[in-house]
Amino acid sequence: MKINIGRMERTIRIVAGLVLVGLAATGNVGWWGWLGFVPLATGLVGWCPPYAMLGISTCRVKDAPQG
Repeated sequence: MKINIGRMERTIRIVAGLVLVGLAATGNVGWWGWLGFVPLATGLVGWCPPYAMLGISTCRVKDAPQG
């Protein structure tokens, strides 16, 4: 698994996931709030399966080493 989610997107996914799970745990939203575990997990791991299947990466491209 190669990391395919950039730093900013990972942060957004983690925060959104925590908010959704928190709202579901407190009963402020319905069952769908538990789906917050999906962005939380992908944000923590840094890898998104649909991105991998589609060849998408939001990571910055590093310069090739010169030599």
